[in-house]
Amino acid sequence: MAAVARALRTFSSSSVAAAPATANAAGKLPNVFFDIHVNSKPLGRIEFRLFDSDVPRTARNFRELATGQNGFGYKGSGFHRIIPQFMLQGGDFTRHNGTGGKSIYGEKFAGASLTFLAALNLQLHLPGTQANAVRLSTDENFNCRHTHAGLLSMANAGRNTNGSQFFITTVPTPWLDGKHVVFGEVTKGMEFVKKVEALGSGSGTPSAKVVIADSGIVEEDEE
Repeated sequence: MAAVARALRTFSSSSVAAAPATANAAGKLPNVFFDIHVNSKPLGRIEFRLFDSDVPRTARNFRELATGQNGFGYKGSGFHRIIPQFMLQGGDFTRHNGTGGKSIYGEKFAGASLTFLAALNLQLHLPGTQANAVRLSTDENFNCRHTHAGLLSMANAGRNTNGSQFFITTVPTPWLDGKHVVFGEVTKGMEFVKKVEALGSGSGTPSAKVVIADSGIVEEDEE
């Protein structure tokens, strides 16, 4: 039991970021906004609803990167890859070229229960724990599908490599199901998503500088 207690302390101290956003009286967590600028000129606001009940850790990661409450996040970063009839990709606030970024839990992150089980196995010195830890560090889930335009999904470099980069779909992208974690959708400002999409190219290189000038949570009286 002492080993279990140590595992619990290790997990809670090393794997959990600052306190998450507080739900309102109806139990709903706040939506998130991006204020978009193109070539330093305001374009408009995009608002997102996050799928907290389906993928709570992924949603929390995005929300806290939007608020910047951990000292880093999306504000001031750009959309480095834009492909018409596909998606807009952003979230690299460290290198700004698609090779950087980090999550609120560390460089990469996994589903909460799986991360805890891996930590617990290592504390208990169970057989094969190193292999179990690698296997258990996995994408949160793929329950939500890429069924329509305006979905938020995690960009990655292969399985189990979620950090801070994300993309917004501009068409249904079913070939990404089971490969990328869908965690939210656009609720307002899809017209601005389409305007940004028009600045893209087949190679993904934007024809203008598209920046998240501000980001945060949508207050209830703004919804």
